[in-house]
Amino acid sequence: SSEPSQTEPDIKLTLFQAMPKSDKMELIVQKAVELGAAEIVPVLTERCVSRPDEKSLEKKRQRWQKIALEAAKQSGRGTIPTIGEALSFKGCIERMKLSDRSFMCYEKGGESLSAENLSGAKSIGLLIGSEGGFEQREADFAAENGIILTGLGKRILRCETAPIAAISIIMSLTGNM
Repeated sequence: SSEPSQTEPDIKLTLFQAMPKSDKMELIVQKAVELGAAEIVPVLTERCVSRPDEKSLEKKRQRWQKIALEAAKQSGRGTIPTIGEALSFKGCIERMKLSDRSFMCYEKGGESLSAENLSGAKSIGLLIGSEGGFEQREADFAAENGIILTGLGKRILRCETAPIAAISIIMSLTGNM
């Protein structure tokens, strides 16, 4: 028999994660899936140190998809979140514009994510930087395209901590925690 899943959030959150160094993306994928992200999309920003070629990126994407499957099983998810193909920064912004609300966690601050009114939003795009954060021109481009620049408090969080904190805040604000 089949029945609707009671564990799936009622909001579709897509995490756009700038490519971090080493195997940090594995932890990010695992925790984002556990917290309710529907999709995780790697992004290549100006400050990304990790720049794998297409072949190794596809191999990594397949590994991340397996991690997403295991995390979905472990956390009792009703669907398996997808790992999207890597996007350029501009491609990411274009894709984020399709969401009801989109946020870029910017290390130089912005509006408080916890103060956002998310009522009525069915889809949310969330962009997190890599170890080096974002270039000012990237933040300006995002803001010019309707992406809300937001901060996560007074401290600058590591690239693997920021998505966990931001997704937790969003899921709590939308009643999905």
